[in-house]
Amino acid sequence: MRTSNWKKTIARFGLCAVIGMASFSIGSIQSASAATPKSEKLLAFGKKYLGVPYRLGAPSGSTSYFDCSSFTQYVFKKNGVTLPRTSKEQYNKGKKVQRSSLSKGDLVFFTGSSGKGIGHVAIYAGNNKILHTYGKTGVTVSSLSTSYWKNHYVTARRVL
Repeated sequence: MRTSNWKKTIARFGLCAVIGMASFSIGSIQSASAATPKSEKLLAFGKKYLGVPYRLGAPSGSTSYFDCSSFTQYVFKKNGVTLPRTSKEQYNKGKKVQRSSLSKGDLVFFTGSSGKGIGHVAIYAGNNKILHTYGKTGVTVSSLSTSYWKNHYVTARRVL
């Protein structure tokens, strides 16, 4: 094989490898969805309520206290998306999202303390974090990596 043919063969092989890796990377990127200006606005709005107390059964529209689903309902409503009142009803809205493809603004669902059924809803805030309300902390940002949230995770839905 002449040197010039050998160089062309190597160059073709290298180009094919690069194209193959680029295709692989593009495929990975397509499975996840980037944050949108709407999801960033939604999260910024929701974070204005950090520290607002939790109260089970909080009424729709109340901003003095929230439960998990009244919080998500309120934040989404103020950003143009109508959601039902309870986490179980919200679970039926939007498009199912794989955990590996979570995007800011997705609704994230968890089992309740009994470990059965939908008992909690949160908003995915990026970087493996959720914006939600529960217990003594009220509205807060938590890590999905903690054992409680990791073990109670059910699914996510995209409504934006």
